[in-house]
Parts: sequence; structure tokens; C-alpha cells
Amino acid sequence: MSLQYLLSFILLLTHNMVLHCASAAVHSHSVDNLERESDGSFRARDFDHYSDSGHNSEFDHEAILGSVKEAEEFDKLKPEESRRRLGLLLTKMDLNGDQYIDRKELKSWILKSFINLSKEEAEERMSEVDNNRDGLVTWPEYLQDAFGVDAEEEISPEDTGDTGMLLREEKAMWSVADGNGDGALEFNEFKVFTNPEEHEVMFPFLVNQTLREKDTNKDGRIDFNEYIGERGSNEDKAWIISEKDKFEHDLDVNGDGVLDLTEIRQWVVPDNDEIAEEEVDHLFATADDDHDDLLSFDEVLRHHDVFVGSEATDYGGDLYGEHFGDEL
Repeated sequence: MSLQYLLSFILLLTHNMVLHCASAAVHSHSVDNLERESDGSFRARDFDHYSDSGHNSEFDHEAILGSVKEAEEFDKLKPEESRRRLGLLLTKMDLNGDQYIDRKELKSWILKSFINLSKEEAEERMSEVDNNRDGLVTWPEYLQDAFGVDAEEEISPEDTGDTGMLLREEKAMWSVADGNGDGALEFNEFKVFTNPEEHEVMFPFLVNQTLREKDTNKDGRIDFNEYIGERGSNEDKAWIISEKDKFEHDLDVNGDGVLDLTEIRQWVVPDNDEIAEEEVDHLFATADDDHDDLLSFDEVLRHHDVFVGSEATDYGGDLYGEHFGDEL
């Protein structure tokens, strides 16, 4: 085999491996947003925006596009087409028509994106659960999908479904989501059940569910020992110190040594308004080149890869810079 042919073969193989890795890495997370943290709180939408491996741009793209599927589609577009489509979105973001995106406009857009992402998640989840495709999810259909059984009697008391709750808690949450009380969930009801942390009607249930789980002395509040629960006896001192710091400085807002109902809600339920504010700060810090606290259309389009991505971004520099930078 000639040296020239060998080098060509290696380059072709490397190129194909890069494309394969890129396509596998892009927006690979699940659309199911029901994951819970180890302390029982719901994971926030931006839980993987920053991690030990660095900044994850997927969250930025989804926060602008309001769809995992559209974000994946943009990743396959040429940069010029990506900018063209982003330009069309800018005219919708720009509520006062001044050719600039201010912080209020961007935050409003991101909050709408979160609603659309929740809807998309529920649609995909419902397509998996609604076996007879009648637009309703029955309790037996849910049991079959979440637990793999046809009847409650087949489920162990220690088993949990997709919400991470025991069966009795899942059934109670189902009843709250079932607004018309007919025993089945139509789409809007199923959306509430699928993402309870994003629907205010479910907040009292989530707070009370946390109390039922952790409030061992039944005083309607949670102290530190109740907060760490049985897990505290199995962890080392460093973990307990870390959790104590979190409890005292992040969760116990009024500093009275216990979590009241308001503090439990703030702990268990992610604040999308706060998440949107932080995302606005991040995007402005990245794209507001002239520091006038406004994003011109030109600034956004110049940084289109930050807002929506494109084939060149995800298959090129960002692939190495973001996913493999520490290894090269």
C-alpha cells in the first residue's frame, strides 16, 4: 500500500469518526424531565448547562428554539442557513420592533421556550404511553409503561415509577393532574402529570409529598436531620458538612434552622424565572459586544452559534473545543 493511499485512508477514517462522535453527542439527553436530584428536588432545566467538563451549549440552543428536535435540525444546517432562520426568529423576539433585543424581550422568549419544551416532552412521552392512540392515557396504560405490569397488585411497595415516587404517591399525583376526574389524562392533564414541577397547580402536592417523606416528627417543617434522613448515617463527614452548608446557606432562607412550606417549595420546585434570568445574563455576556445592554440583530447573528448552532459549529471547532478539549 502506498504511503499516499495510506494517509488518505487514515484521514477519511478520522473524518468519519469525528462526524459519528459529533452526531452522537448533540442533544443526546432524554426529553423526560422527571429526573430528581439525590435530595429529592426536581432537576432544573439548566442542570447540565455547566458541568465538570465545561459549558454545554445544547441548553442555550434549546432555550432559544424551544424544541430539542429543532435544535437537532439546526445542528445540521450550513452556517448561512442557520443565520437566516435565526434572523426570522429575531423579528418575533423583538416585540417593540426597534431591531434590538433587550433583556426583558429575551427573558420572555426563553420562558415561552421552556413552555414549548415541556409540551414537546409531554407529546413524546404520551406517544409512548397511549397504546391505543385515543388521545387519553389510562391508569392501566401508565402502569404498563412505567412499571411493566397490568395491575397495582403486581408492584412492590418499594418500586418507583418514572416520577421517582412510590406507587401511592404516583396515584395521588395522578388524581391531582386529572382535572375533570374521569380517571384518564388527556394531553393537557398528562402534561401536568409529566412535568409537575412546571405547573403551579401541582406545587402544593409536591410540597406535601416532600413533607410526607421527610417530616418524621410531623410538625409541618423539615429540620436538618430530617433533610438528610437515613442517608446521613451512610455518608462520610465531608458529605454531611457539605449538606449542612447547603441547608443553612441555600435552603433555610430565614435562618430559623428549619424549612417551612415556602422554603420547601423553593427547594423542591425549580424556579424557571430565575433560570431564564441567568440565561439572559449568559447570552448578553457572550454576545453584547458593545456593552450597551442591548443585543442588536447583527450581534446575535454574528454569534449565531451561541444561540442556535449549525453544522460548522457542532461538527467542527466546538466538537474538539467543548467535548475533547481536555484530551488533546
